[in-house]
Amino acid sequence: MKQISVFLENRPGSLFSVLDRLREWKVNLRALSLADTADFGVLRFIVKDPQTVLEQLKNENFTATLTEVLTVGIADQPGGLSSVVGILTKEGLSIEYLYAFVSPEGRGAYVVLRVEDYDKARHTLENAGIPLLENLSL
Repeated sequence: MKQISVFLENRPGSLFSVLDRLREWKVNLRALSLADTADFGVLRFIVKDPQTVLEQLKNENFTATLTEVLTVGIADQPGGLSSVVGILTKEGLSIEYLYAFVSPEGRGAYVVLRVEDYDKARHTLENAGIPLLENLSL
């Protein structure tokens, strides 16, 4: 699955400027994460048509990139995330970051994972029977 990352200055209004554009373009955010450092923030999100949204953002002079991430279904219960992370850890795979969301239809919990070795992580999770989402029904 493709994720958009937008780099933001740490100043009032920078997050709003991105979110307001997405609203104008009628883009529905399906999952998102915001992280920051002293100098900048990174807004990461999943949308229906990431390539089109990326192009729109770049046309508006936002610094944005497209990244391949794994999105996996997990048991919506205590230990659900731990079991998936444990599978990757046993294979020596590092997780760069992750964020989670719950299906609005109540169909379960999901985790977006950025890993150092995408192909090996994908193969490992598939072999363990972990459901991978190729796209969200948006």
